[in-house]
Amino acid sequence: MKILALEFSSETRSVALVESGRVAGRAAESGGRSTRAFALIDAVLREAVWEREAIECIAVGLGPGSYTGIRAAIALAQGWQFARDVQALGIGSVECLAAQAHSEGVRGAVHFLIDAQRGEFYCARAELAEEAPRIEPLRIISQEEARSLPERALVVEPALIQLFPNARALCPEAAALGKLASARSDYLSTEKLEPIYLRPAAFIKAPPPRAISSLRS
Repeated sequence: MKILALEFSSETRSVALVESGRVAGRAAESGGRSTRAFALIDAVLREAVWEREAIECIAVGLGPGSYTGIRAAIALAQGWQFARDVQALGIGSVECLAAQAHSEGVRGAVHFLIDAQRGEFYCARAELAEEAPRIEPLRIISQEEARSLPERALVVEPALIQLFPNARALCPEAAALGKLASARSDYLSTEKLEPIYLRPAAFIKAPPPRAISSLRS
């Protein structure tokens, strides 16, 4: 299956084309707030010598991370699925990071940290053995708890390396996302794709409209 992978959850946004676990094209950009998504897609299509019509599945990185970036990737996948009726998958950033760390030879117990703002961090513990990584559920921890973790067994996003100078810095990559998607078949409608965000949504529901009686003359 020909897969288009979109990973926009971090400061480095990336796109990749993967077929049968092999990366056929990849492109990335860093800095700024906007993502030149279609320019990246066109670049990898040229590298792979694929037409857009060849794409059979879109894999989206669901974070946690940049809410704006993740939403942009989901919106792109929704439009593509509406137009082309392709398959879709959503995969968490920690799963990508664990796969990347594993491919780089990292073994043993590892904690992955992603900035959750408000002085907190998303944290997931994983056991990286020779076989596939085993990842524990993601949770939010305080800065105090994060600083108590052994830095030699930490994988953090690059923006956090100043806080954890002895940790390993990694961004989730679309190439890793596409490879993971190659081994999956739990496809879903893009309408069901949602960013991974552990905090409860906080909003104030608008009151019902008030009926205004007509004025008497």
